[in-house]
Amino acid sequence: MSVTRGQTTIECVVGDITRQDDADAVVNAANAQLMPGGGVAGAIHRVAGPGLAEECAPLAPIRPGEAVLTGGHGLPNPYVIHCLGPVYGHDEPADRFLAECYRNALRLADDHQLGTVAFPALSTGAFGYPMAAAADVAMSTLCELAAGLHHVRCIRMVLTDERVREIHERALAEVCGS
Repeated sequence: MSVTRGQTTIECVVGDITRQDDADAVVNAANAQLMPGGGVAGAIHRVAGPGLAEECAPLAPIRPGEAVLTGGHGLPNPYVIHCLGPVYGHDEPADRFLAECYRNALRLADDHQLGTVAFPALSTGAFGYPMAAAADVAMSTLCELAAGLHHVRCIRMVLTDERVREIHERALAEVCGS
C-alpha cells in the first residue's frame, strides 16, 4: 500500500533497512552516542563498516528527537540519517519526541535534496515503544509533512515482517486515506 501527498509517496514494505539500494538515505534508529549497538543501529554499522562510527563520534551525543546526517560508507546509500527516538516510559512526552525524529529526518533529507528516504519503525525495538502507537505517530507525522517536501519523493517504511507492515498500513490508511 502507498499514499501520495503532493509529489511525495509514503509506502510500507517488508525488508532489510541495509538493502534499500535505491534510497538516497536510510534512517538509523540510533543511540545517543551514535555508536554501533543492537537492532537497526547494529545492522547499519555492521554493513557500513568502521568509517561510520568514526564519522559519528564528533556528532554525539544527540538528544531524543534529534537527527544528524552522515555518509553511507559501506552501505548502498550515499547517506545515513541518525535519529534518537524516545525510550518509551522514560523520555516524555514520547509521542512528541518520536514525531520530532521523523520531522527532523525529513527536514535533513529535503535540505540535502534527497529523493528517497527509508525509515525503520523508530523506537519500537529495545526502546520499547508499542508498535501500534508508534505507527500512529509515524504515519501521522509523515502524512502531515509529505505534501510540503520539495525534494523527497518517496518515504519508505522498511518493516521487519508482515504483521508490522499491516499495523503501519492500517495507521497510514487511517490518517492519510488510501
